[in-house]
Amino acid sequence: MVKAIVGANWGDEGKGKITDLFAEQSDVVIRFQGGANAGHTIICDYGKFALHQLPSGVFYPHTTNIVGNGVALNVPAFMKELKQLEDGGVPMPHIIISERTQLLMPYHVLQDTYEEERLAGKAFGSTKSGIAPFYSDKYAKYGIQVCDLFHESLLMDRLKSVCAIKNVLFEHLYHKPLLDPKALFDELMGYRAQISPFVGDALSFVRKAMKDGKQALLEGQLGTMKDPDFGIYPFTTSSHTLAGFGAIGGGVAPTDLKSIVAVTKSYSSAVGAGDFVSELFGDEAEELRNRGGDAGEYGATTGRPRRVGWFDAVATRYGCMVQGATEVALTAIDVLSYLDEIKVCTGYEIGGKVVRDFPVTPLLDQAKPVYTTLPGWKCDIRGETDYAKLPQAAKDYVDFIEKEIGVPITIVSTGPKRHEITYRH
Repeated sequence: MVKAIVGANWGDEGKGKITDLFAEQSDVVIRFQGGANAGHTIICDYGKFALHQLPSGVFYPHTTNIVGNGVALNVPAFMKELKQLEDGGVPMPHIIISERTQLLMPYHVLQDTYEEERLAGKAFGSTKSGIAPFYSDKYAKYGIQVCDLFHESLLMDRLKSVCAIKNVLFEHLYHKPLLDPKALFDELMGYRAQISPFVGDALSFVRKAMKDGKQALLEGQLGTMKDPDFGIYPFTTSSHTLAGFGAIGGGVAPTDLKSIVAVTKSYSSAVGAGDFVSELFGDEAEELRNRGGDAGEYGATTGRPRRVGWFDAVATRYGCMVQGATEVALTAIDVLSYLDEIKVCTGYEIGGKVVRDFPVTPLLDQAKPVYTTLPGWKCDIRGETDYAKLPQAAKDYVDFIEKEIGVPITIVSTGPKRHEITYRH
């Protein structure tokens, strides 16, 4: 059976902890999309780790961790993460990098950086990790697969072809130094030496695991609003952040996907550009940002301060619908304990009318939040593991959100650590 863990919102919902929680019960954990542009923060018995490309099952000796074919594999970043695990005392995990996974190339990072410079004030808020150029090349069929590293003449031919295209951009659009195919080839041979112990036929491994009745976990990066089709385009990522893509990016059969857990935070947060209807500003935002998470609301990959706001039921209801969520995990409810009153965005006012359906991007730009105000609970609930012991106002808040989004909330997280969890149903 396959379970997917995905974000209902803009990313940053606390998926790392929930993925870690379910990884403990899984035989296979599959990262199915994205690259080193976003991360999951996990606090476990070995300490605190920010994972960017490694699947979240790496802390368990019984799991096989798959870097799926849908991932943008940044090899230097991947090796750096492995070193951080080693330095933290984590035993070497069992990892398979799909031979069909494509490589994020050095020129992807350069192109991403150059393009953001060129766009200046109209930039998309990229992490400059090379993700958009990577996926552009993948679908334009200029990509380099991991298996190409083991076929040197083919690899050199592909590098010459792609450099001919890139150098036109680099010289005439960006006015930057040209790429050298031979230097790139030599760098890729270094990549090959580093990752060859991990490369394998992930597709066959995953399909056999399913046939043998194993439990698999699909791990998604970012959230619904960052999907290029159903998100706030063009302020999105360039890979599909939806559970449905897990069947493609992870190599599982669609019929094996039985459970989809959408993760949403008890308030809203986001990194990057794009409309954010329930966003807070000034001192109110700063206090929530500094209280959020284990070390405040700052990106696990970039360190950028996250934008924060009240819980957006319009966006979350839409996010859960698009993901096909069968249940919801609500995180970071303990963060709100300082508030006398808590607002929930239950509608958008657009053109003088209040709507409950999430709109397309041009209309989103006109939306104003409509709030319902609920009482706070004003007591510390961090670390509580018995849902029944939560204050009534906190349980009322969860009930209200569940009714608004229309999907059962089964897990309520009360802190950043692995087992600071309550189960509701």
